[in-house]
Amino acid sequence: MNKDWEDRTTAAWATFDDYPEERAADFRAVIDALVAELPDGSPLGPFERACAWDSTGHSDQAVPLYQEALARGLSGASAYKGRRAKIQLSSSLRNIGRAEEGVKLLTPELDGPSDELDDAVRACLALCLSSLGRDREGLSLVLGALAPHLPRYQRSMANYARALVEPAD
Repeated sequence: MNKDWEDRTTAAWATFDDYPEERAADFRAVIDALVAELPDGSPLGPFERACAWDSTGHSDQAVPLYQEALARGLSGASAYKGRRAKIQLSSSLRNIGRAEEGVKLLTPELDGPSDELDDAVRACLALCLSSLGRDREGLSLVLGALAPHLPRYQRSMANYARALVEPAD
């Protein structure tokens, strides 16, 4: 879509906190109006609508919209938004009791191109793993993501993260 539409969508999201929970439908209507401007078949429409449903506490409504956005080629239209959709979809899947699907969706992202969303991938994957009783794997991911941000102990934390999931000698 064009920069004007992207700017107006960004501006709409900047007002999200202005909508209390009881006015969540009003916020979704703002997003729906922006989506109505998109060409038919655009992957951005279901993505933005999924984000709005998800952000207003309706993971169940968001899941099929994220899936539709990805099926329509969101990752090809915007690799960044495609990755966001996978992160958010995995979180929503976990919220509705389908954490295994979230793990399958996000695990390949660990080996994908690196960007500012790497830690979010690991955090959401860790939550999905924890929901499946795989807490050591989840903790390993979180410690591994945290280690580079520490002022000291980066090597130790990275080693501890690996030790949580590597077989003992």
